[in-house]
Amino acid sequence: MTDVSSPSTESIRLTSLSHGGGCGCKIAPGVLQEILKSSAAGLVPPELLVGNETSDDAAVYRLNDEQALVATTDFFMPIVDDPFDFGRIAAANAISDVYAMGGKPVMALALLAMPVAKLSLQTIGQIVRGGEAVCREAGIPIAGGHTIDSVEPIYGLVVMGLVHPARVKRNASAQAGDVLILGKRLGVGVLSAALKKNALDAQGYGELVASTTQLNTPGVPLAEMAHVHALTDVTGFGLAGHTLELARASGLEAVVHYAALPMLPDVERLATAGFVTGASGRNWAAYGAEVRLDAALPEVARNLVTDPQTSGGLLVSCAPGAVSAVLEIFHAQGFGHAAVIGRMQAAAVPGLTVLP
Repeated sequence: MTDVSSPSTESIRLTSLSHGGGCGCKIAPGVLQEILKSSAAGLVPPELLVGNETSDDAAVYRLNDEQALVATTDFFMPIVDDPFDFGRIAAANAISDVYAMGGKPVMALALLAMPVAKLSLQTIGQIVRGGEAVCREAGIPIAGGHTIDSVEPIYGLVVMGLVHPARVKRNASAQAGDVLILGKRLGVGVLSAALKKNALDAQGYGELVASTTQLNTPGVPLAEMAHVHALTDVTGFGLAGHTLELARASGLEAVVHYAALPMLPDVERLATAGFVTGASGRNWAAYGAEVRLDAALPEVARNLVTDPQTSGGLLVSCAPGAVSAVLEIFHAQGFGHAAVIGRMQAAAVPGLTVLP
């Protein structure tokens, strides 16, 4: 296999300048909880509909009876070496959190930290233009931002959107009996690990970029469905971590079927060969005690359910009668691999069970 990242104006690889890449560089869930545990309680006005109490995807602030502001930010180090693709992926990932709340993005601000002594201005400009391209696709302007000189390359966005206050979709409102639907295939972290070690072919690279740059636009029509009870997106904490957040916040147990999980091509083989990120292990160390993996599962299953997803898919918890309509929305917007992966059920202790 050879490195298939597109050629740039310099020989230096973007991924060689960072200790992690994409959402795999998130602080581990357990460490993050410990940090936030010592934070003082801040001002919580009645207009703040969603804060950080359930680790939801974005903050939501009620403006009036018809509008609420959705606000989020996301940024990370390179997951690929092509600067334009890096910018696209980072922008799509940041915008996803607005869609995951049911909101429609309206504006973005750019966050750019670059080692200006190591990267050419042309390369840095390509990163910015990649982000601009995805924002144009989402129909929003980049209206400003902030830049600093940094040791590692970092790019991302602050994104704002609007949603009707009654249509906000939280991760805390799943109901017992709900069906779980995942909008994108898993395995982004595995493919990125293979790319960093020059073991990803051109087809795999294309699949990686196509998945991570696809905007989670189904979030807007899903927010209009009363029988869609909860919504989140699967990112750095992996499918297990974000499903567990949904289960905890809703006071339920999530049951996921491994055989039903949509996977990017060749992911299971690559993971079995050892192409996994360090974030996968950190994720398991943080929340593995709350996840029951059936003994019949293959050994690689743990690495795949904890695999960090950069710009991953929407995870929908909906009433059984709404499944066909939810899948129709996904398929109509180009998410042909959206699939039913499990269910929510009552439990004395919230958690996640993964069955074969």
